[in-house]
Amino acid sequence: MREWWRGLAGELAGLVLPVGCAGCGAGGAAMLCGACRSELSGALAGPVRPSPCPAGLPAVHAATVYREAVRAVVLAHKERGALPLAGALGAALAAAVRAGGPGGAGGGDVVLVPVPSARHRVRARGHDPARRIALAASARLRREGVPARVAPVLRLRRAVADQAGLGAAQRRENLAGALEARPGAGRVTAGAARIVVVDDLVTTGSTLAEAARALRAAGIGAASAAGLAAAVVAAPADSFVRPGAGATRTEQKTWE
Repeated sequence: MREWWRGLAGELAGLVLPVGCAGCGAGGAAMLCGACRSELSGALAGPVRPSPCPAGLPAVHAATVYREAVRAVVLAHKERGALPLAGALGAALAAAVRAGGPGGAGGGDVVLVPVPSARHRVRARGHDPARRIALAASARLRREGVPARVAPVLRLRRAVADQAGLGAAQRRENLAGALEARPGAGRVTAGAARIVVVDDLVTTGSTLAEAARALRAAGIGAASAAGLAAAVVAAPADSFVRPGAGATRTEQKTWE
């Protein structure tokens, strides 16, 4: 009950109290100033590929670079209960989903599958960040004419350690076999044109790769009719796939 009230209080405070920009701290901004909102516009959305790349990682697209203002917004939403920020983060996630390819091809929906959080983390935070952002993204996509819905069909099958401070190999070991599809997941996702695993951030790619493995193990995304992909709000600058070798330094700088 205490965690639920803390989450509700944070949401109400963000709605009614004058606060500075969650990204840069500028006063007089309603949660986000224009410059920080622009950082989450998805204008630089593109493919990302961590190095080293974990086996089984599907094609991943990110909306923006994980730096300064974006980092502050993601953490404010995830850890400090600034729940109204889900709207801006969802818009960014929608841009990453769109960057991954056409939606709703052949009459099917784009199905967003959020990476699940451990139950104790959801209780402590008062909400599930990835699911909340996924819901905001699907609403944004539908307003833009893309049939989209959220299907939280993944769950943790065992406890995992906190990923903070772990290297790429340690993260892969920590997450190996940790996720599974819920019973009936295949029925829930049936008929999808695209199935997109979503999260707020990608670093080593281990979490997205494990989520994709769990879906494939349940026969989801394996059929040619429903491609399996991933989309996130943000990624480190050095994981964005640069333009071709002939690109100028100025063109490459737009990704940094």
